This record gives sequence, C-alpha cells and structure tokens, in this order.
Amino acid sequence: MKYLPLIWAALFRSRTRTILTLLSVVTAFLLFGLLDAVRVAFNSSANVAGYDRLIVASRLSITQMLPYSLSSRIEQVPGVKQVVHAAWFGGIYRDARGFFPNFSVGPGFFQIYPEYEISPAHLKAFENTRNGAVVGASLAERNGWKIGDTIPLQATIFPTRGSNTWEFKLVGTFRLKEHKRRGEENQLMFRWDYFDEANDFVKGRVGWYVVKLEDPNRADQVARAIDALSENSDHETKTQSEQAFNQAFVRQFADVGMIVSAIMGAVFFTLLLLTGNTMAQAVRERIPELAVLKTIGFSNRAVLCLVLAESVLLVALGGLAGLLLAALVIPAIAAASGGVVQLDTVPTETWAIGVAVMLAIGVAVGLLPALRAMRLSIVDALAGR
Repeated sequence: MKYLPLIWAALFRSRTRTILTLLSVVTAFLLFGLLDAVRVAFNSSANVAGYDRLIVASRLSITQMLPYSLSSRIEQVPGVKQVVHAAWFGGIYRDARGFFPNFSVGPGFFQIYPEYEISPAHLKAFENTRNGAVVGASLAERNGWKIGDTIPLQATIFPTRGSNTWEFKLVGTFRLKEHKRRGEENQLMFRWDYFDEANDFVKGRVGWYVVKLEDPNRADQVARAIDALSENSDHETKTQSEQAFNQAFVRQFADVGMIVSAIMGAVFFTLLLLTGNTMAQAVRERIPELAVLKTIGFSNRAVLCLVLAESVLLVALGGLAGLLLAALVIPAIAAASGGVVQLDTVPTETWAIGVAVMLAIGVAVGLLPALRAMRLSIVDALAGR
C-alpha cells in the first residue's frame, strides 16, 4: 500500500487519456453487468421448491399443446388447490412492431393471480361476454383503448372461419400491485372457451396449466405427481416454476447465453486493444522516470509490479464503477421485462466473473509494458536511446 500514491500519480499523469479510457472501461463493464445478469437469470435453477404456483406444460416443447381433459386429473392430485388453463394466441395488432403478448385463459384466472387487480364489474363483464377481452392498464393507455372498443387481432397461428382476423370486445382492464412488475400490464387476455370454439383447427387443447398449491413446501412432491399422470404418453408434461416457464418461452426466439457471449466477446476484445494501447503509450512516455526509479534503488521486480498494478488499477476502477451502475439499472430492466427477468441487483456470479475479468484484462494489457520497463537499461533510458 505504501506505493499506492506513486501508482495513482502515474495513472493520472495524463488525465484526459486516463479519464477517456476509464469511461470506455465503465461502459464495457456496464454492458457486461446488464447482459450477464440476464444470462444468469435465464440459466437459474428451475427448482420448484417454495413456489405456490406452478406451470404444467409439454415436456417436448411449449409449442406442443396439452389435452383439456388433463385438467380434471391434475385437480385430483393431493396438494393441488386450484387449476387454470391457458393457451398462447400470438395475434398481431396493426403491425408486428407494436406486438404485445395475448393469450386465452380459462375460468378462475384472476382468482389464481390476485396480484392482477381487476374491478368486480370488469371481471363480471369478462365472464359474461363471449368474445370479451381484458388488457393491462398500461397497454390500454398506450393504444388509447377504452371500455367497449373492438380490438382486431391478426392471427399468426390460429385462423377463424377461414380468416386471420379475430375481433375482441374490450370489457375490462387490470393493474399490477407491484410497481416493478408493471411490464406485465402490456398484455391482452380473452376467454379460452371462445378460442376453442372459434379457431379452425385446434379443439380441446390448451397451452399450459397454472396450478395453485395448498402448501408451497410440497411443491417438488406435487410437481412429480403431476408429471407422473402423463408419463409414457404422447403428451408428457414438465412442471416448473413460472420464472422457468417464462424463460423457456423467450428461449424459443433467441439463445440468450450465446447472444450475451458474442456481444461481450466483441466488447472485451475492443477493450483489450484500447487499454493495451493506453498502457503502452503511458510507459513509453515515462521511460526516463522509470530509469530514475531504478537509479534510486527500485529493483526490476518492483518496477514490473508497479506497472502491472497501474494497469490492474485502471481496469478495476472502471470495472467496479460499471458493475455498480449496472446494479442501479437492473431493477428497471426487471420491471420492464414483465416478470421474465426477476433480479433486484447484479448477481454474485456476475460480480465474481467481472472481478476475474478485470484482473485478467489488467494483467494482460500491462504485462508487455511492464516487461519492457523491467528490462530497461538505465544508461540507455537516461540517454534517450
């Protein structure tokens, strides 16, 4: 620690260059913190222990639908309190740029999701209107919808009576109690019985079941019992937590891990070149100063360590600042994800990887300049050769 003032002075010898380099490092590790936190969230355990709501979907793929008849069998499993079915619809309103999730739900959906606040009047209207739909308050405000409006959706999977145009009557809106989950208000739900009756091809099939448990501590046991119902059949199920189900749904459209790895590989490669150039230039400018250090008694090893410490400090300062900024931004990303990404801050795993990457980059970019400084000839350096 006694050499820290010397290292600090060398690091900020050229303030402008150092500050610009630090900003680049901060930006790189801000991106790393955000993207790797998402990766960790998507690779988190699918263990169902402790959850009071489970999702039952096809073991093969969530695009494979399950028979409606499975509902009564799931209800009979000990520990199951309530079962609600739903099915993805995937219709488009106007154009794909304004896409929002939309799906059909069975009776009791809003009872099993009490965090979705809907007025009794709107809920009654939904139950009594065959083609009725309810939407999140945020989605209604975004599109300027009001109760009684007709919402046309263009089907991408399920046509109706030879046409892709479905029309729903807006009969209610709902809000989320938790502010960080307001992203879930950007969705539309309509009645599954109307979907089952009106679509041209799929009958008596649902996309998934939502299971409410009597005791969350028995979640693992109940999940195994549910999956045993369809074992060795043509519709084997996989019971998992809601978070794991949502993440599996998103993985249909993109491999999050591969995308994160590709982006961060490019970012860190660029950062390696940038910080390497900064350190090489900094050491080149200080050759006479380093020669003076050797003259007054600093060993070759001490000079090597001083340059390496300067390099690591440069990357560590920017890296830690970037991860701290990521920790501040992540709650907003989690809220906007509609419950898909459930994180409050940068995960411990991301911090550990980040610190390891900081040290690796710091040593990598400082090693060659440090070796040059260590091998420096005092006479040649002071003579300007």
